[in-house]
Amino acid sequence: MKLHQNAFANASALFMGIVYLFCRFAIALFPGLSMQVTRSWFHGFDMANIWTPRTFSENFLLGLVSAVVLSWVGGWLFAWIYNKFTK
Repeated sequence: MKLHQNAFANASALFMGIVYLFCRFAIALFPGLSMQVTRSWFHGFDMANIWTPRTFSENFLLGLVSAVVLSWVGGWLFAWIYNKFTK
């Protein structure tokens, strides 16, 4: 089975955008729980000193755009590599 590189890249980018937005809203609505989840992902690293949940800003947009673009590139590259291995 061959992967369509652009379709896979588009799906990867869209998925990352959805996850990014979900995380941003989770931080806004549930900051304490979000900090606990983040701490658990980073093996107990204390995030309190660097945790600065803010409203939507340029950092949010920069993060969203860069995450989506990198996911698209990563998805395209993954599909390309996958297709090379299936030949």
